[in-house]
Amino acid sequence: MNDKADAKRLDRLLTIKIGNTNLGFGVHERDQLVHAWRAETRVDKTADEYAAFLLACFESVNLAPASIQHAALVSVVPPLTETLREFCRKYLRVEPFIVAAGIQSGIQIRYDDPRALGADRLVVLVAAKARYGAPCVVIDFGTATTFNALDARGDFIGGAIAPGLNMSADALHQFTAKLPRIEIVAPVRALGVNTRDALRSGIFFGYLGLTQGIVERIKTEMRAPAARVIATGGMAQTLAPHCAAIEIVDLNLALDGLRILYEMNSGQRKGIL
Repeated sequence: MNDKADAKRLDRLLTIKIGNTNLGFGVHERDQLVHAWRAETRVDKTADEYAAFLLACFESVNLAPASIQHAALVSVVPPLTETLREFCRKYLRVEPFIVAAGIQSGIQIRYDDPRALGADRLVVLVAAKARYGAPCVVIDFGTATTFNALDARGDFIGGAIAPGLNMSADALHQFTAKLPRIEIVAPVRALGVNTRDALRSGIFFGYLGLTQGIVERIKTEMRAPAARVIATGGMAQTLAPHCAAIEIVDLNLALDGLRILYEMNSGQRKGIL
């Protein structure tokens, strides 16, 4: 079946996650994520430059831009929100649904100010609740690392925010005179015999201790020792094999959460322009 015929049969949604370090893009056909791509976050890029990247991605999988009927977006980088909104309007002829405070999510947010919960945190919680159930703890290893807890009722009851793994390494390099910038990989041993190996050991194993310690404390406070722990984000695959606290790695959690939120709030969508 050709793509034009597919377009008549399938309801296609483009999901866009705008993070401080990376962008995530997904194409969903009904409830299935069928294509996904990543790109570096660049606030200096225009809508046309992002279009060049995305249209090439679409072409690589024989996907016609006109076959995408809807778009949903979550962002922690306000300038790029408008850039990607412009892309959707200009190249897809759709008005994107943008995740913001006050939308329907199916999650009771028990925060001092519920509207202060970051939209990026909400999308992963929505997907985790739908896919893995509650109680659970979702760890998003991004530029910052967030720990987010859902109780047995599926309510968000709080969490923690820590500097990200790469941010920690960059800070040691930036604020010292002689310590080099290092690539984050799992060390073979804790005892480094040179400066780079010692840094790698301290940062990597120290971060494992931070992750396991926070998860343990959260589970204790939740009184939910069996709560599932799901990891997502750019550094999840690097850390998870070495972290006993992590049960599941799901790199597409945010894209799936965007799809679910779009469907829950579809009455608010503006659709095709």
